Amino acid sequence: MKRLANDSPPILYVSESGAGDSTLVFLPGMGGTTRYWQGRVSKLEQNFHVVLVDTLGFGQSPKPRMRYTVARHIDALHETLSSYAPFTLIGHSMGSVLSVAYAAHYPEQVERLVLIGLPYFGNREQTYQHFRNGSVLDRWFFTNVAMAAIACMLTRRVFGRILPYFLRDIPREAAEDLVKHTWRSFTTSLWEVVYNFNLMGAADMLDPLLPVLCLHGDQDKTAPLAGILQLAEERPNWQVEVLAGIDHHPWLRQPGVCTTKVESFLAQNQNARFLLS
Repeated sequence: MKRLANDSPPILYVSESGAGDSTLVFLPGMGGTTRYWQGRVSKLEQNFHVVLVDTLGFGQSPKPRMRYTVARHIDALHETLSSYAPFTLIGHSMGSVLSVAYAAHYPEQVERLVLIGLPYFGNREQTYQHFRNGSVLDRWFFTNVAMAAIACMLTRRVFGRILPYFLRDIPREAAEDLVKHTWRSFTTSLWEVVYNFNLMGAADMLDPLLPVLCLHGDQDKTAPLAGILQLAEERPNWQVEVLAGIDHHPWLRQPGVCTTKVESFLAQNQNARFLLS
């Protein structure tokens, strides 16, 4: 996680709401933006300070020409979020991987973790095999850098305006923002964060007293349930809530259920880490 020489981390785009004393920071998955959450966290805004973030290279955040490693993602998050600490970090998909990495390297800033649709496959080879065995789209889009780059450029320049009409199961605003990235930010984030990052190693670095809630759909084909169950198996502070009939987007499908489970988790674990330390 060493910062490169003369590499000043950019400030990320954030959207703030709510007026509570405790802060909740939300990180979207790959291709997601602040609009993935907006309108679906209104109940939490009543009691918490809610901070929505566009990760580096996506949405309205800067998109520098570089390789989007985990270290660079975390540096940008740290530059942006330090003034809000301490906070509960809530991540979806790639955002949940970055949440684990952030909490591992800045434990003093993170009070609790909520990981939604966390993708864990074991290692790089197993990750690659998972997508190779998936749909035709998965095989071409997620296992071939060149094809992923071409698809990104075509989607952004040619199909961007009509994408919401094809992705009927995704809210229009979230579908519109799926093109707000560059081919570099998408492809290198995919390879560096999803394929190459040692998620198990980062999980082992977490404070053993850190409360962790995992929300996962039992129909999640992008990040199969077996992975999160394996990751949480020997971690007594990890609580896994399985949502029946839900795919990779629990917060889009059942925002009310997710909100209730997060509220219960926050209430149960209020200052628990510090009382036990």
